[in-house]
Amino acid sequence: MRVNPFVRFLSLVASVSLFGCTLGPDFVRPAVTPPVDTFASAAGLPSARVGDDVTADWWDMFGDPLLSSLEHRAYSQNLDLQMAVARVAQGRARLTVAGADGLPRISAGASKLRERSSPNGIMKLSGTASTPDANAASGNDPFGTASMPGKSGSAPFDVWQAGMDASWELDLWGRARRSKEAARASYQANQYDVEAARVSLAAEIARTYLTMRGVQSLLEVTRQNRDVAAHTLVLAKSREAHGVSTRFDAASAAAQLASIEATLPALDAQLAEQMNALALLLGQAPGSLNDELRAEHDIPAPPARVPVGLPSTLAHRRPDILAAEANLHAATAAIGMAEADFYPSLTLTGSFGFQSLNFSGADQWGSRQFALGPVMNIPLFQGGRLKGTLALTKAHQQEAAVVFQLTVLRAWHEVDDAMTRFDTTQRQEAYLREAVTQSRVAYNTAQRRYQEGAADYLTVLVAQRDLLNNQRALTQGSVDMALSMVGLYKSLGGGWESPASTQAAL
Repeated sequence: MRVNPFVRFLSLVASVSLFGCTLGPDFVRPAVTPPVDTFASAAGLPSARVGDDVTADWWDMFGDPLLSSLEHRAYSQNLDLQMAVARVAQGRARLTVAGADGLPRISAGASKLRERSSPNGIMKLSGTASTPDANAASGNDPFGTASMPGKSGSAPFDVWQAGMDASWELDLWGRARRSKEAARASYQANQYDVEAARVSLAAEIARTYLTMRGVQSLLEVTRQNRDVAAHTLVLAKSREAHGVSTRFDAASAAAQLASIEATLPALDAQLAEQMNALALLLGQAPGSLNDELRAEHDIPAPPARVPVGLPSTLAHRRPDILAAEANLHAATAAIGMAEADFYPSLTLTGSFGFQSLNFSGADQWGSRQFALGPVMNIPLFQGGRLKGTLALTKAHQQEAAVVFQLTVLRAWHEVDDAMTRFDTTQRQEAYLREAVTQSRVAYNTAQRRYQEGAADYLTVLVAQRDLLNNQRALTQGSVDMALSMVGLYKSLGGGWESPASTQAAL
């Protein structure tokens, strides 16, 4: 049986489209080898539990319900995070657009046109009559003998047509496949960017909240020292009035009281700023959280030991590393797209429809018209555009590879520094707590001896200043210890459900 040549051509085209090659390098996930010393020192730290999974809701370890509430509310209310989510929606839309590149495109249309042929146009070659006949004038026979353009042209006539057009650019060299691959990788990068924003947001909420609690503690310490200084001033004035001490004691006590009171306005301003910063992170107006935050609490203390996971899972737990990897994947796929542009493209085009000079004949089979055939485009000369585009995509891919390496290296440094800082701040806080205890003993002793007349006021003043300074240092040390845990979990990628933790749970 003889096969129609056109059918054979379509079979050949279908085979080529199904088994066509895909140009460009295939993406290979880069291997990430942890440095030898990373986490090695952590195994000897009393504060680190190497091997235990990093929890997503790490802030719950502070045991502060208000902090946990702020963290969860920020995930739904933070405006920066909402912008990142919107970019994910954009990436999803771009993925849909890229997925349409390798598919046929079909459109339908209909039209009714009122036309008149020019006497000086191409139809002048068909006749020389100068006046239209009666049929032409009525529009029933616009192409009659007398309707040829001549000097006056044809009479106006109607053209009715309806039909469908289709085109399909065959993905012979894998350009459409690479385009979809790049779009999918970019979409994944957008998703990881959202998770990276969640990690940063969780750390910023905790950092601001802990700093605010530290300011409140400093205010409380300062107020207590103000009350003590006021009591000492009363005592110094009484001793001066009874001739037991000189004017120097009373003046020194008054100066000490004024110095302490001078620090209160600045601390009040800092507290207001931190409260407003939390409101901004939650997408709220200034002062909207003041009633909720004004109640004073102790600075939340982290647990003595915290889980830090395994070095081998860090690269799959930090969303910024995963985003850099996805961007590298997209850049690699773009090379294949650029290489495919060097080769010919083949597009199948076709149309089918009806055309008639009157509406009654527009749906008759005899009024059908069609066209079908391949269109090949060969890029013979592009002025260096194709070579430049390929060089650009390769350079972009090299940059993405370096960015990935830098992101991984920076992650190792951040984890190592954060572990060291968490351990040292714990030890520092213990020393500061002992310093406050001993300073309080020294002050109470000096105050008692001053009241008994066995010591001068200078001894009391020095002891009070030492106590105040050590209390301030302890407050800051407690904040630093809590903040070091925040930094540790930010460096570990805590604050989202990573693929590694999800698989471990399964």
